[in-house]
Amino acid sequence: MEDREIVALYWQRSEAAVRETERKYGPYCFSIANGILRNEADAEECVNDMYVGAWNAMPPHRPDSLAAFLGKITRRLALKRFREQTTEKRGGGETVLALEELEEVIPEGGSLEEQVAERELARSIDLFLSTLTVTQRRVFLCRYWYFDSVGDIARRFGYSESKVKMTCKRMRDKL
Repeated sequence: MEDREIVALYWQRSEAAVRETERKYGPYCFSIANGILRNEADAEECVNDMYVGAWNAMPPHRPDSLAAFLGKITRRLALKRFREQTTEKRGGGETVLALEELEEVIPEGGSLEEQVAERELARSIDLFLSTLTVTQRRVFLCRYWYFDSVGDIARRFGYSESKVKMTCKRMRDKL
């Protein structure tokens, strides 16, 4: 089923929308949540929460890219769960490392002014990503969107771990 048809089902308040979303995007959203949480049960819960979030968001939203829309909901839910799980115990893990690497570049937001700054930051990151090569962009997204480990990225791109670390550092400096 095409994305526009799935979105139309949400707007019609048809439960088939959730079934079609699960069929088409369930594994994609699970990989996002599991990449952040590194726990299949928690990731599955996040994906289930994402279905509720999508149901509640459409209408009024009619996303142009359903995959990006669902991925964003899933990522936010997984990061929220991750933060809740790690408030008392800060520890290892790729999510912590990746977030710490970007901590200096991307501030947290809350107030209206901070939300406006967040939108401007998103535009700046989009512009920044457009200056990168395709491979650099993929490395950046693997590390800072999907929270892949340096080792996983190195294997995927045929790089050494030190090259991945240096590439990420240079991109953060450029950002």
